[in-house]
Amino acid sequence: MADPSSYRPKPGQIPDSPGVYRFRDEHGRVIYVGKAKSLRQRLSSYFQDLAGLHPRTRTMVTTAASVEWTVVATEVEALQLEYSWIKEYDPRFNVKYRDDKSYPYLAVTLNEEFPRVQVMRGAKKKGVRYFGPYAHAWAIRETVDLMLRVFPVRTCSAGVFKRSAQIGRPCLLGYIGKCSAPCVGRVTPEEHRELAEEFCDFMAGRTGAYLRRLERRMQEAAEEMEYEKAARLRDDIGALRRAMEKNAVVLADATDADLIAVAEDELEAAVQIFHVRGGRVRGQRGWVTDKVEAVDTAGLVEHALQQLYGEEQGDAVPKEVLVPALPDPVEPVAEWLTARRGSRVDLRIPQRGDKKDLMATVQRNAQQALALHKTKRASDLTTRSRALEEIAEALGLDSAPLRVECFDISHLQGQDVVASMVVFEDGLARKSEYRRFQIKGRVGDTQIWHGEGQDDVRSMHEVVSRRFRRYLRESQKTGEWTVEEAAETGEPEEDTAGPRDDNGRPKRFAYPPQLVVVDGGRPQVQAARRALDELGIADVAVCGLAKRLEEVWLPDEEDPVVLPRTSEGLYLLQRVRDEAHRFAIAYQRGKRTRTMKASPLDAVPGLGDSRKQALLKHFGSVKKLRAATVEQICEVPGVGRKTALAVAAALAESAPPAPAVNMATGEILDESEG
Repeated sequence: MADPSSYRPKPGQIPDSPGVYRFRDEHGRVIYVGKAKSLRQRLSSYFQDLAGLHPRTRTMVTTAASVEWTVVATEVEALQLEYSWIKEYDPRFNVKYRDDKSYPYLAVTLNEEFPRVQVMRGAKKKGVRYFGPYAHAWAIRETVDLMLRVFPVRTCSAGVFKRSAQIGRPCLLGYIGKCSAPCVGRVTPEEHRELAEEFCDFMAGRTGAYLRRLERRMQEAAEEMEYEKAARLRDDIGALRRAMEKNAVVLADATDADLIAVAEDELEAAVQIFHVRGGRVRGQRGWVTDKVEAVDTAGLVEHALQQLYGEEQGDAVPKEVLVPALPDPVEPVAEWLTARRGSRVDLRIPQRGDKKDLMATVQRNAQQALALHKTKRASDLTTRSRALEEIAEALGLDSAPLRVECFDISHLQGQDVVASMVVFEDGLARKSEYRRFQIKGRVGDTQIWHGEGQDDVRSMHEVVSRRFRRYLRESQKTGEWTVEEAAETGEPEEDTAGPRDDNGRPKRFAYPPQLVVVDGGRPQVQAARRALDELGIADVAVCGLAKRLEEVWLPDEEDPVVLPRTSEGLYLLQRVRDEAHRFAIAYQRGKRTRTMKASPLDAVPGLGDSRKQALLKHFGSVKKLRAATVEQICEVPGVGRKTALAVAAALAESAPPAPAVNMATGEILDESEG
């Protein structure tokens, strides 16, 4: 690991102007490329105290052995040069998008003498016009089949084309009118190219003018009593309309736009792009990336724009690009897009109307793509095995932790405190083993804390103690652990999300894990370790995963273990932690909903939802409403004295201890008066 001060440029060497910089490792390989409005300010930020750097940035500067830069005239030039160098050097610490699946395109090979329409995948080729991408190849073939009767462009392979030219006989498509048969000279190369260009214009969204032209020709043929020609043109119009109907109309104003949405977590990001041409969704594609460098949503958008339009020119860049966050600064990126299109490109965030609604749809697709990517990644056996081995190595375990249990605490401002336990075996979730707990502030006969403040550290100590005390008892018994036994020993009953036995009791905590993961930093880890030590359990490892920087904490270590951002082990720990968090949140929300439904106001006859809400809005809480007098309750619009007396009585009955109400005067009496 290199010391950044060993290759830090001397003061005054770095120019205060726009430019692009490259970090190289000890072997001379470029590991990071970046751009800056001011090279001096940007590069100086890398050579500060390592403790103040983001973990990913810290890893990059300690891997590098040298830095160099190139000065340019404007920020737009810096953007162009950065894109070129990223494509050339493929730096390991830059964001690199990869397609989340192989998308097929509809391609027209305008670089050939007789252009061909075909389905293509993979890297784009120069001189080929692409449309899409599409979700399925069959969707392209259906569209092409409808359009070939109007634009009979060649679709055959080079071998079939040469064979037909040699024998002087076209293929089947030439006989049925779905190919103009340039192979046998039915049309000239110029006429065939004109057909191909009209096909491209129609696919690019310029449909209205062409349809109107066909309708005019159909009417002229009918007026001249050329009914067969008019019928053929009518069928052509119908075929083109059916082809257009395959793309949903999403924007009524025939907008040409690309919509980009981002879904991300601490380790990965998914980008979805909808290509809208002529108000219709003409294509969709998606990318995923590991967040190797420290980058926010605006940075991800900027990288996506570079990859999407870095090699595009002209109409391939739309008039409007809608994004969830604008790059900072936005002006150079907008100028760069404008230069690539040749006319103004509007780069903005949609605020209202149909475009904002469509952006929400693209965002949902991005979230689903990220979830699907995580599922596929987690289901791979080799990847799971490598993840478990990396965890064992990082934590110093003797073997891979085949059973991992993770605990998380959830509450709402200290109320309705709950905990969750999720189980992963061999890197996969074992949902039948999940458990959930109500935190009560007591373990056995010992009161852990007093007061209203229930903090996560003490809650973590309680839930780990309860889980492993249950395990110890069950490992010494052959019978079931009953609720009565729990009551005798002061052990709270655990709720379960998994199956129960024939008597309705939760299944036993039969198996101990090799690793306990807690959601939190060193305090939570130490609380879990202390709980295990108090029970005499020494063969279960404990670690914690802190959300802020995704650091792994051990009980006896002052500093965290920092796993590489691309580590499969870190990815698995994050999945386990996120699943525990999701399970805890779901339980806590369910309890909160049941608590809200069981309001003491429900017992008041004739009190509807509107007046309940009015009362709670006026007083702020049930507690303040309970302390109010009948006269104060009557001040709420729509609440009369009779209703106010009923409300006061209902709240008084539900209060511990229940205060007395003087029904004659309507006053709520103190306990001493009652």
